[in-house]
Amino acid sequence: MKILVTGGGGFIGSHLVDALVARGHDVVVYDAFTPQVHSGKRPDYLNKNARVVEEDMRNRDCLKKEVKPSEIIFHEASIVGVGQSMYQISEYVDANTQGTAVLLDILVNEKTKVKKMVIASSMSLYGEGSYLCPKCGKISASPRLDNQLKEGKWEMRCPNCRALIRAVATDELKPLEPTSLYAMTKRHQEEMSLLIGKTYGLPIVALRYFNVYGPRQALSNPYTGVCAIFSSRIKNRKPPLVYEDGLQSRDFVHVEDIVQANVLVMETPKSDYKTFNVGSGKATSVLEIANTLIHLYQKSVTPHIVGKYRSGDIRHCFADISRISALGYTPRWSLRDGLRDLVQWGVTQKALDRTEKADRELLKRGLRQA
Repeated sequence: MKILVTGGGGFIGSHLVDALVARGHDVVVYDAFTPQVHSGKRPDYLNKNARVVEEDMRNRDCLKKEVKPSEIIFHEASIVGVGQSMYQISEYVDANTQGTAVLLDILVNEKTKVKKMVIASSMSLYGEGSYLCPKCGKISASPRLDNQLKEGKWEMRCPNCRALIRAVATDELKPLEPTSLYAMTKRHQEEMSLLIGKTYGLPIVALRYFNVYGPRQALSNPYTGVCAIFSSRIKNRKPPLVYEDGLQSRDFVHVEDIVQANVLVMETPKSDYKTFNVGSGKATSVLEIANTLIHLYQKSVTPHIVGKYRSGDIRHCFADISRISALGYTPRWSLRDGLRDLVQWGVTQKALDRTEKADRELLKRGLRQA
């Protein structure tokens, strides 16, 4: 099949392209290769058997030429960064929301061969994950209050009885409560796509990625995933900055498991018009990630636990993956093996540490506790 992968030159997209080419598909990579991610050049890992189009999603004429003959589209293109999105508002909305709107406009108003689209959504849509109160039962918690955070009381409390509550797996039915502009644009992408798909009878699937890590993640981008940010610090023999107390937890999923999920839903009609979590189904603390990476990189540094909070940060969220597991998805990478895979690649890469600069920018704008 002829397949278009927007953002196909990026971290996740490039792994997906490799898998699709290996299966014999005719793949086109559509990517703007933004400097913050790619340092102003095309990466050397691009698959030589895929055709590459270097252009922005908002260039309708160029995008139309690639969409019209495509049978399958994987829409991976987005600019990422929770903190940065809170002050580069226009750019994030324009690139992510408007870029997706251009794609959908082409699908609706042009004659194409597209049979299905899979869109990269995000766990950030949920805001806080799901919790269980010993008195009140399952809770869909709202973000923590500033007064609580200023006192260093990091854990979630029941909004009804104020008891401490325990994080449980978050399923796709949890109400959405984005806590950043980035998350809101991902919600726009998902909801616009599903709406247009259902309206026009075009099968569209949304995959809500949890915290993806692995080789090819941009180590010099201080607004990417925490595994890459920590790697950059550790490689430069600097302590990783761990906010709050480090015991906040996330669901870390290896990029190859994300690829597995994408290929699965492409090939499975039962996935059409639906939304799926894609994660490991397990919670891991941020501090554990920092310590594991330090051990694997074999560096003599200690995590710097900042004891401060950032606007938009959540406490706990990990995936209930039962819905996609029913289609045949099974995480194949353990966290230990996955982080070892990241480090084996990471030691060969140059990493410019821009973490402190990004932290100062958040502090300057009041997006990080002083």
